[in-house]
Amino acid sequence: MAKDYSEDQLIQRSAAELLEKELGWTSVYAFDKEVLGVNGTLGRTSYHEVLLTGRFRKALKTLNPWLTDKQLQEATERMTEHMSSQTLMQINEQKYQYIKDGVPVTRVKPNGETEEVRAKVIDFASPEKNDFLCVREMWVYGALYHRRADIVGFVNG
Repeated sequence: MAKDYSEDQLIQRSAAELLEKELGWTSVYAFDKEVLGVNGTLGRTSYHEVLLTGRFRKALKTLNPWLTDKQLQEATERMTEHMSSQTLMQINEQKYQYIKDGVPVTRVKPNGETEEVRAKVIDFASPEKNDFLCVREMWVYGALYHRRADIVGFVNG
């Protein structure tokens, strides 16, 4: 019986097993096993998606039970939007701020006025409340190229 000396066997699978056993992550192998669709393997409807929307919305609702469906949609749109006038660095900085400080959503006060409040994206104080997912061999399609990442770690989608 021939040994499997692939990069996945020697490195990626070992890393995923470490994350699972030592840190409680969930691990998925997506190279040729990912099923697209809302109820698919990762909940992506397209290889262009890099935010796991279903997991993101579920985590947001868990961390911020006060969020309405409209606010969940607003938070999701903010995390996936980018302005063509922004550089990649500016887009990444904005997403970093959302992850660190919370994603802004609109809340309607009892008097009818609106205000911007922040919905927590990651619970840094209680890490066990977060959803950790390791995906091996994940395909991502961009405007010009198709890429396959060796290992991608997701926290709350």
